[in-house]
Amino acid sequence: MRRPLPVTPAPGQESVWDYPRPPRVEAVAARVTIRLGGELIADTHRAMRVLETSHPPVYYLPIADFAPGALTDAAGSSFCEFKGAARYLDVHGGGVVRAGAAWNYPDPTRGFEALEDRVAVYAGPMDECTVGGEIVVPQPGGFYGGWVTSAVVGPFKGIPGSMGW
Repeated sequence: MRRPLPVTPAPGQESVWDYPRPPRVEAVAARVTIRLGGELIADTHRAMRVLETSHPPVYYLPIADFAPGALTDAAGSSFCEFKGAARYLDVHGGGVVRAGAAWNYPDPTRGFEALEDRVAVYAGPMDECTVGGEIVVPQPGGFYGGWVTSAVVGPFKGIPGSMGW
């Protein structure tokens, strides 16, 4: 499938097709929260987001802003051509465990040092993830970890047929 036509953003929105490749890391001013098992397991005003062409933003929260015991090491690893080697984490909350539902870059590559002590979480397995009070929608497809809000328009990588974008 060839690259789709981007949706034209309305005032106050961003098109993911205007995001750069390689990706950019930037601070988020809004409050970001994550709930699992009926518990608030992360709450921060210190999140960072990674912006990459065709992807909704991936939010990275400081490890210190997760509830004690909310993150434990999980099996598996992966490699990002931009950010380096990732490790996976299990996410715990309210007696619920979501295996491998989070990841981080313990030793990120140059340009991504701001992610070192931060964790990204897949929104789908959580009860709720919010940015600025808005409940996010997981990036389509289940492989990528972007969070879709009303502030971004696509189409988004992850929909059927988007492998070659």
